[in-house]
Amino acid sequence: MTNELREFFAMGGYGLFVWSSYGLTALLLVGNLVLAVRRERRVIRELSRRLPVGAGHDPA
Repeated sequence: MTNELREFFAMGGYGLFVWSSYGLTALLLVGNLVLAVRRERRVIRELSRRLPVGAGHDPA
């Protein structure tokens, strides 16, 4: 690894804080997305159990 690249990742001595902040933010964003998708699937599944087939469609 070149010296310039090491300096970039070190961020002037604040690299650990900066990169851990990026990592935590990315983890929270992915987790939020996963939870939203799981909740959406659960709601759709629950609604499909409660509504009869074809409900809400007016073929006229």
